[in-house]
This record gives sequence, C-alpha cells and structure tokens, in this order.
Amino acid sequence: MPFYETVLIARNDVTQAQVEQIADDIGTELTTEGGEVKKREYWGLRGLAYRIKKNRKGHYMLLSMDAKPAFITEMERKLGLNEDVLRYMTIRLEAIDEAPSAILSRKSDERERTFRGPKPAGRFDSGRRRGYDDREEFRARDEFAPAFGVEEE
Repeated sequence: MPFYETVLIARNDVTQAQVEQIADDIGTELTTEGGEVKKREYWGLRGLAYRIKKNRKGHYMLLSMDAKPAFITEMERKLGLNEDVLRYMTIRLEAIDEAPSAILSRKSDERERTFRGPKPAGRFDSGRRRGYDDREEFRARDEFAPAFGVEEE
C-alpha cells in the first residue's frame, strides 16, 4: 500500500481532546480497512496566515498513514463534511520518515534556547548608562586639564 501524509487544521473553538478524537476516528477506520497510522503528531494551536471561516488560529495535526487510495478519498470526503475541520491536505510519499517533523524539532529547539545569557554591550557602549557630565568630551577635558596648565578646584 502507498504512504500518505495528511495535515489537518481544526477550529480553535474545539479542544485538543476533540482534535485527538478526529485523529482516533481516522485511525480506527484505517485499521478496519487494513492500513495503519505510522506517525501522529499534534503541532498545537497555531496562528493562521489568513482568516479561514472567521478563525485566526487553528489546531494542527499530522497523520502519516499506510493506506489504500480508496480510503484516502473517503477520509477526505468525511473531513470536508466535518464542521470542526477548517482545512486538510494529503500528499503521497515514497517513504515515511520516523523522525519528528520540522515543526516539532523547531519547538524543542526554542524550548532549549529560552535564556541566552546577559545582553552584550553595544558596539560603542560599555553597557552602562552615562550621565550628562560623563560624555566623552568632558572626560577628555578633565584628563588633559593639568597638561594645559589649568588648575582644578
């Protein structure tokens, strides 16, 4: 049987459990047809690029399946009828990659890099705040004042 990968976007009004239930229903129908779900990833509630049916966010779910083409057409028909599903896209693959998808690997990288250490000083700045008398020309004047014969008070 060929391999397929489906990404579906559910409305932000539904809960994560309801999105998981949609994926469970697809998985149970697929196992009765003789196929299987190889990989399943929940990508979370993410912002949409544009509004879809008055929604600005959606729950993303990825399903990698080993299924017959007839099952895929029936699954897409049912997803189109489901009011909770905003969009779906199915593509055919040569092989399913068992590693986490790019979305999940990027999320784990972001979690690891939350604290990056103290902020470095600017290009010409030592990082400290300067007052009015601490400007460079005042410091230079004060350093060279005895050399020009000017007495300090």
